[in-house]
Formats: sequence, structure tokens, C-alpha cells
Amino acid sequence: MKRITIAGIPVDGLTMGNTIDLIDKSIEENKPIHHVVINAAKVVNAQKDFALKESIVNCDIINADGQSIVWAAAFLNHPLPERVTGIDLMGKLIKLASERKYKVFFLGARQEIVKKVADIYSNLYGEDIIAGYRNGYFSRCEEESIARQIADSGAKMLFVAISSPRKEIFLNTYKEIIHTPFIMGVGGSFDVVAGFVKRAPKWMQNSGLEWLYRTMQEPRRMWKRYLIGNSKFIYLIFKEKMKQLAKGSHRDVNPVKSLKEKFQG
Repeated sequence: MKRITIAGIPVDGLTMGNTIDLIDKSIEENKPIHHVVINAAKVVNAQKDFALKESIVNCDIINADGQSIVWAAAFLNHPLPERVTGIDLMGKLIKLASERKYKVFFLGARQEIVKKVADIYSNLYGEDIIAGYRNGYFSRCEEESIARQIADSGAKMLFVAISSPRKEIFLNTYKEIIHTPFIMGVGGSFDVVAGFVKRAPKWMQNSGLEWLYRTMQEPRRMWKRYLIGNSKFIYLIFKEKMKQLAKGSHRDVNPVKSLKEKFQG
């Protein structure tokens, strides 16, 4: 598995198919696997949030969720094969769970949303696929008991739809207690699955314009976040490119040739 680094944050060079195969094999062998996806905002926030960065680095699989990550990797001469979005991966893994007779636990969002998500997948694949579900509104002192509830549910897959960085830190902190073979944070995916939020059209996803679509949906909440966040990400990538070019220029200098030219001159 090829792993590269973007602004100090690792990301794996995996396709959707590679990722699913790795997860399937790990669950079959009962080897716990912690998965995370990264986007521009997460890379920016991890520069100053040590707990977030640690939770990302400690993951077994790190996929590029944002198209900006794929573009940045190519710009830095470390191309990734494709974007692997969290919501698409979740859908494919739940289908896999139904085929393998695995149970799934959903944690996060409001109660009516997470219940609707559980109902949707129950209708698609049967009630036996649901190990349990719970909303994402709980205090710090409840976290350990919730982790134990998930562990006792018999789930083979856990999907957590809580905002970043709380979900990453929660999973990193309690994964030994949860001990579910596969755990993954899925951000706002429950809202989309339940139909409370619309996903950007395919052409906007492929063009890296999902941020614009979300801003159009919630302009007051999103415009500042994306304007500042995207600007910081671009700055980080150009800064890394400059370092890369400087190192390349330094390596191009042949010390023996330079010494000869000095004396011959």
C-alpha cells in the first residue's frame, strides 16, 4: 500500500476497490481496522489540533475524500489513483455487510435522522443488518458507556456521523473498548442518506465543487468556513511545493563538478 504525505498528513494511494478488499479481508480475519477520510478542511485543522492529527495518523486506512486532496497530490508529484468518498464507501460497505451477514451500528446525527438511516438500510437489506443505532448528542462522561454499548451490540461495522474533530478523537480514544472489526467516521453522510441534505450533482463532485454546492445550501454557515479553509489549504500546498522545488534544486548540484569548474576557472 503506497502512502504519501500532504502537509504532514498521510494518505493512502488506494482505489475504492482496493479499500473495500482490505476492509473485507480484515473483518474476515477479525483484525480491527480504523478508517478515516481526509479533505482540505481536515488537513488545515490538523496543523494546529494535535489530537485530531494523532487520530488521523493512528488510522489503518486513510482515504482521500476531497477532490482537493487528489489535485494536491498530483501537484506535489505524488498522484493518487482516485478519490474515495466516505459516503460512497459507506454505501458499498453496508451492501457488503448484507452479503456477508454482518451487523452494522450507526452513531451520530439527530435521533430522527439516525433512525431514518437505520430504517432505510433495514428496508434495503433486512432488519438483521442493524446491530443498533444512537444519536450523536451525548456528554463526555457518557462516551465510555456508549463505546461499551457498541461493543456489546455484536456489530462488525461502525459508522459515526459526528462533526470533526470530535468523531476522530472519539474513535481514536475508545477503539480498544469498542473493538468492532471496522470503524469509520462518515461526517454528514446520515443527513444525505436520510434525505435531509441534498448531495451535489455528480459533475460538481467530479469538478471539486461540492464546497460551492454546500455554500449555496447554507451560505451563512459555510461561506466563511470554505473561503478561509480553502485559502489556508492552498497556502499549505504551495508552501510544500516550494520546499520540494528547493530540495530538488539542491540535489541537482553536483559537488564534484562544481569543484572542478571552480579550479578550472
